[in-house]
Amino acid sequence: MEEKKTSALHIISRIISDFFNPLVSLFIYFVYLSFQNYTFKQATSHFLPILLMVIIPVVAWLVWNVKTGRYTNMDVSNRVQRKSLYIFIAVCIVLYQIYHYVMNGFLDFVMLFILILLFALQYSNLYIKSSMHTAFNVFVAALFYAFDWKAGIFWLGIAALVGITRVILKRHTIKEVFMGAGIAFLVSFIYLYCNIQFQH
Repeated sequence: MEEKKTSALHIISRIISDFFNPLVSLFIYFVYLSFQNYTFKQATSHFLPILLMVIIPVVAWLVWNVKTGRYTNMDVSNRVQRKSLYIFIAVCIVLYQIYHYVMNGFLDFVMLFILILLFALQYSNLYIKSSMHTAFNVFVAALFYAFDWKAGIFWLGIAALVGITRVILKRHTIKEVFMGAGIAFLVSFIYLYCNIQFQH
């Protein structure tokens, strides 16, 4: 009976963890942002470059590296393997920022802070394998909070739930989850502060 409970807990944890991975959470936010603030045409022109230049290439990179055996799994749980993932994501974001700047004359503020969060996690990875799942979901909570505080609090609850699943699945220790959350809270605070300043 105890084994069935543990098995059910692991199945539920895996579903939550897989669904709310960083890419899916960011995808949900960008879709929300695009269609909340823009017309369909504007939303498409805003979201499509992010999808084509960042999200799809990162997914393709993950799938290819898992298939060729360079990554152990799609989570890239191995700390050494994560280095190349961080670099690839950073390159995609920088290329997107160059495109965005050429097209619009300014940098994408949200993507800039995603890059900052990524660099912070990469630096942390030299010492401890911080939870990317937890970190990105905390940051997504801050992104939602900037538009709707209720949505932000709701997503913070999701981030906490994701953090718990990472420990249950033994992908991270409690310390690694708290480290990821701590880094994201710091970056999120700076993002929200800057966001408020720019609005005034």
